[in-house]
Amino acid sequence: MQTLGLSDSTPRTEGRLKSLFWPSIQTSSDVDYLGAQGYWVCTIVGLLTCILSAFTGHPIAGAVFFVFFYVGGVGVRERSRYAAAVVLLMYIADAVVGGHSVVKILIAAVLFSNLRATWIASSWKPDSDAAILPPRFGDTWSDKFADKLPPFLWPKIRVLYYVFSVALLVVTVAGIVMILRHRV
Repeated sequence: MQTLGLSDSTPRTEGRLKSLFWPSIQTSSDVDYLGAQGYWVCTIVGLLTCILSAFTGHPIAGAVFFVFFYVGGVGVRERSRYAAAVVLLMYIADAVVGGHSVVKILIAAVLFSNLRATWIASSWKPDSDAAILPPRFGDTWSDKFADKLPPFLWPKIRVLYYVFSVALLVVTVAGIVMILRHRV
């Protein structure tokens, strides 16, 4: 594989922490890496939200939010600015209702960085042959989920996700308003 210029590992131009909190894009491998990173970040946030909701006695809400964050991650993998923005907005709305903590602030910072990376990646189009995105492999389970599933799934559910996310945001904001009125 290496003699053909293909490799399972995509070289990154920056460290993991910098790419997580303040990414930049210099090569097409960076675009691909940041998309995969955004996918996994959204998936992990969805899993954490689902687990915490189940422990607080709201398993159905947890499942709904998992689907929301997971499909948002699929959109982020496919460089959707909307998906990255709505995931950040929903997490901030959830943090307002659930209270602030250091962990929630760090997760919000990572999701903001995710939005920034998606915004940069979706408009990155240098005029060279190096701008061609690296091939997406499907050798391991994580490759199948992060590389093969999003391009298959996103075109089919993109419009449904737009409707679902707007409805969920409206319900969440209405719930926040009711909670704030009740506290006063």
